[in-house]
Amino acid sequence: MKPIRLLTLAVALLPLAGCGSLPFSNETEAQFPTQTTILDEVAAAAAISAYRVQHGLSPVVVDPGLVKAAAFQAGNNARRGQLSHDVGGSFTSRMSAAGLSRSYAAENLSAGSETFDQVLARWKNSPEHNRNMLIPQIRRVGIARVDAPGTRYKRFWALVMAGA
Repeated sequence: MKPIRLLTLAVALLPLAGCGSLPFSNETEAQFPTQTTILDEVAAAAAISAYRVQHGLSPVVVDPGLVKAAAFQAGNNARRGQLSHDVGGSFTSRMSAAGLSRSYAAENLSAGSETFDQVLARWKNSPEHNRNMLIPQIRRVGIARVDAPGTRYKRFWALVMAGA
């Protein structure tokens, strides 16, 4: 990928929280107790794939490393009780550490939705989040939800997407 395109993506596509190859010791200080929820990642990927296919794009598959990255980001946000793409370093450094520096990557966050279908609908209706899900080069995804009942939003979602 051309350096200018990578820079454009880094600015436009909001940072990732990490990946399975990254150490997860940079987690933020816990302010709220959390609970990671087991999701049907295959069903989530199928729903995202169906949406992408409707737009003439390729389907996606679940990537365990991206699931870990999504859980890391959702957990950090849940522990803080707020949404932020700025946990765990810059987009460029996290992409490089995850081995994705030459790949397309993006992250969608949300909070408050009860179900995956609700959060997917929110992302479809948000121009920036929708644009991320419809990046033609995306081939792999990871999705996670972390609950923090003591927070305003209660549920925190992260979707991490990457190219081949």
